[in-house]
Amino acid sequence: MKIDILTLFPDMFEGVLNESILARAQATSKVTITTHNIRDYSKDPHKKVDDYGFGGGAGMVLMPEPIYDAIQDVKTPDSKVILLTPQGVPYKQEHAYRLAKETHLIFVCGHYEGFDERIRSFVDEEISMGDYVLTGGEVPCMAIVDSIVRLLPGVIEEQSHREDSFNNHLLDYPVYTKPVDFRGMKVPDVLLSGHHENIKKWREEEQLKKTKERRPDLLESR
Repeated sequence: MKIDILTLFPDMFEGVLNESILARAQATSKVTITTHNIRDYSKDPHKKVDDYGFGGGAGMVLMPEPIYDAIQDVKTPDSKVILLTPQGVPYKQEHAYRLAKETHLIFVCGHYEGFDERIRSFVDEEISMGDYVLTGGEVPCMAIVDSIVRLLPGVIEEQSHREDSFNNHLLDYPVYTKPVDFRGMKVPDVLLSGHHENIKKWREEEQLKKTKERRPDLLESR
């Protein structure tokens, strides 16, 4: 997979992209991730990419031309262009699985007051991280890229992500490690029993129990 990230602040991605699973996935050629500074596509001598919005209002608005040119520069016939915006569709695990099947993803990270509305005609999809507003699209982009890359073949064991929270609209089951007894809190006996069928049944019951307690809304989607 190839991922191109269009942003005004490429340095924000340095730590995230060069650590842990994302770093290993790139080192083993499972994914190629490149950041591009939108300012590099500005025709303004001062590399200006925003201006005041017509009709007034607070904040600066990103101009369409630099973003259009940036998209065209990295776009291929296999590209899917994604705009990160609070007005997009709320991101969920099923989106991660779908996007992980793409060949080339282009993420457009906004900043300031927002995008010139015409930028929406350049993209294939709009995604939101939730019903709240952040300074820009960089942080959501980091989260989405991480959620996608870990699903690519060979990045982590398939069983690890198949048993994640939100698969089958359930939260993950509880997990434990050593010590068996920590300050009076003990690992459930069934996990120490070695009886795989009983363990499987216990985990399924715990998934349902935890989801009912913490996220009953997920059960409505089953």
